[in-house]
Amino acid sequence: MPLPISTYYPPTGFYFKVAFVGIFGMHEGNFSEVNGLSVSITPEEVKEGGENRFTHRLPSPPRYGNLVLRRGMVLDSPLIIWAQQCINEFTIKPKTIIVQLLEENAMPIAIWSFFNAYAVKLDYSGLTAREGQIVIETLELAYDFFEKTL
Repeated sequence: MPLPISTYYPPTGFYFKVAFVGIFGMHEGNFSEVNGLSVSITPEEVKEGGENRFTHRLPSPPRYGNLVLRRGMVLDSPLIIWAQQCINEFTIKPKTIIVQLLEENAMPIAIWSFFNAYAVKLDYSGLTAREGQIVIETLELAYDFFEKTL
């Protein structure tokens, strides 16, 4: 008897939305790119007196990379005002950020929640008169940890 054919395909990463809890605006979640969904642990090596054959490799707390969001520049953006307050004025008001990967019917198939996030870098693409490209703003955020649900 032949084995059933699997029809599972990994999801594509181009249909998603981003929400900042407590920051509202018409275009605040319209990002073209989300990077930094990463966590890792680095084993800590501990030597034991009298044991020369090996060192113990103990797990350390997880390390989270920064969340990097890119989009076309939005004028009068409440999100960018919040980010500038974090960076320029050192007024840190952490936010929860929710990134949802969506299926073709706009239903979430994966959700990542980033807790106690604050802006650490705001970058704008270069201005070139010859090319006529849109201005891209890149927002980099540090956070305590993230959880993936769904």
